Amino acid sequence: VLVVLGGKSGERAVSLESGRACIKALKKKGYKVSTFDPKFKNFNLINSKNIDVIFNALHGRDGEDGVAQSYFEYLKIPYTHSGVISSFTAMNKLISKKIFIQNKIKTPKFISIKKLDFKLNTIRKKLDNKKIKFPIVLKPINEGSSLGVEVCKKKKNIKKIIKSLFQTYDELILEEYIKGQEVQVAVINGTALGAIELIPKRIFYDYKAKYTKKAKTKHVMPADLPQKKYNEVLNIAKKTHHVLNCRGVTRSDFKFYKNNFYILEINTQPGMTSLSLVPEIANFKGISFENLVEKILL
Repeated sequence: VLVVLGGKSGERAVSLESGRACIKALKKKGYKVSTFDPKFKNFNLINSKNIDVIFNALHGRDGEDGVAQSYFEYLKIPYTHSGVISSFTAMNKLISKKIFIQNKIKTPKFISIKKLDFKLNTIRKKLDNKKIKFPIVLKPINEGSSLGVEVCKKKKNIKKIIKSLFQTYDELILEEYIKGQEVQVAVINGTALGAIELIPKRIFYDYKAKYTKKAKTKHVMPADLPQKKYNEVLNIAKKTHHVLNCRGVTRSDFKFYKNNFYILEINTQPGMTSLSLVPEIANFKGISFENLVEKILL
């Protein structure tokens, strides 16, 4: 097994941690493991000799947006997680939102803006037309781990936040901020494993809440929902996994408000660190970390 980890994205540190945990698990299971870090060598330098399968432990750009996957396809080496198109589609929040809407999967109302077309009056008009009220969430269209996500509470602050984000990103999504419970669902090989609820001490489940113990996000497993609603969110996550043609493991992120679930996004390369949610959900269902990693591999 070749574990691909690290990379150059803003999620490098998380990917290294995920990758190392998976390496340890695979070795415990008796697999012969080697590693590859695309920060130091291009993907096309992967030597396919003696590699039966790639375990993709990359996160973020070039790792979960179809780029790495296209190289693995070119090299004709089987690999874990979703394929090229599903990975690209899930990572691109604009495309995935359009697919959610087409398939009647509720998602927060949104508009998108490009750096080149940035005019404050146009944005305000678009927000008014869609009846999107403040607070609103601003995020890049193709970033993971909540990187670049900002919550704008007041209209007067929007220009400053947009300008700041446009220093790094070329296109943004502005969507309504949904209150309510934060619920995330793990799906593996088309089966929903379970739903976990997050109660962040911060305004939302951002990068710090995800990856630092200091942020003290409370995890409630299983999610505190009536049984009927719990089953409903598992079914929506399964449907989302299916309509995007995902494979292996995915994690779908929802808000539950006024008896409705709103999907925020689907993650095709969920984290596998000590604070990650998919291993926690699996553990609750009696699946050890080692067995989970092997399930993803097979």
